[in-house]
Amino acid sequence: MKKIKFGVLSTSKIAIEKVIPALQSSSFCEVTAIASRNLNKAKFAANKLGIGKTYGDYEELLNDPDIEAVYIPLPNHMHVPWSIRSLHANKHVLCEKPIGLDTADAEALLKESRRFPELKVMEAFMYRHHPRWNKTVELIRSGTIGRIKTIHSLFSYYNTDPENIRNSVEMGGGGLMDIGCYSISVSRWLFDAEPRVVKAAVYNHPDFKTDILASGILGFEEGTSIFSCSTQCFKDQYVAIYGDKGKIELDWPFNPSFNEPTRLVLTVGDKEENMTFDSCNHFTLQADEFARAILDDRPVASPLEDSVRNMEVIDRCKASALK
Repeated sequence: MKKIKFGVLSTSKIAIEKVIPALQSSSFCEVTAIASRNLNKAKFAANKLGIGKTYGDYEELLNDPDIEAVYIPLPNHMHVPWSIRSLHANKHVLCEKPIGLDTADAEALLKESRRFPELKVMEAFMYRHHPRWNKTVELIRSGTIGRIKTIHSLFSYYNTDPENIRNSVEMGGGGLMDIGCYSISVSRWLFDAEPRVVKAAVYNHPDFKTDILASGILGFEEGTSIFSCSTQCFKDQYVAIYGDKGKIELDWPFNPSFNEPTRLVLTVGDKEENMTFDSCNHFTLQADEFARAILDDRPVASPLEDSVRNMEVIDRCKASALK
């Protein structure tokens, strides 16, 4: 079976602990090289994960003719520049969320990607590949809970490390960029529309200057989405979707455990049903989907046009909070 040969730009935690093992577990991917600006870090990661080639420079990896695709888990401000460089090196690109620093940044990548129609570029919103979310969308599209009226969601964790990139303004840190993007993405996906109204309350850290708490309301033509995200709050996640006939509730909706079954609670009228889904690695499912798009030459699951629109809503939240 043909496998897409991946190179990884960075030895970031998400790459080492989650995405590289997921790529290696995919039937359609193999990781052949990893790069870091610190060659010793690249060698340590390669030895730990069984990766054959190491580079002490990102450009060196891109110049490797054997690599067909790159995974980019670099800090947010480096997503677009290195995605564009990867395209110019004739590599397909799987890039971590958020796709860029703002709408203009994302649009620059979209514009450049159109010069390379033979190459695939996808933002890594891994949650969309989980079977539980596939079932949620199926239930909504079939009208099981009627018309969606409102979606409530929360995503939070506690991180006060001043050296962490999520607490760096210059690197595109902050809660809206790191985790609020999930609530915005899922709302747009489920409503299958763009919000007409975007309002937010945002609280910034006095030293970091990044947003550590943000709550927003998105007004769609037929309903609302209300969300909160925080980088300095008790760790938790949930999504609740309310229709005019019922509701769907998901705990830990965005990064559930790989090793335990997940649950969806469907309530229609006075009947409650618990649906259970076998444990799975949604990072591996994401890798499968992206690789199959390359192998079959078909559109990726999350096109860059969608990524640009998600960035637009993030920007509108920030702009709303400044007024």
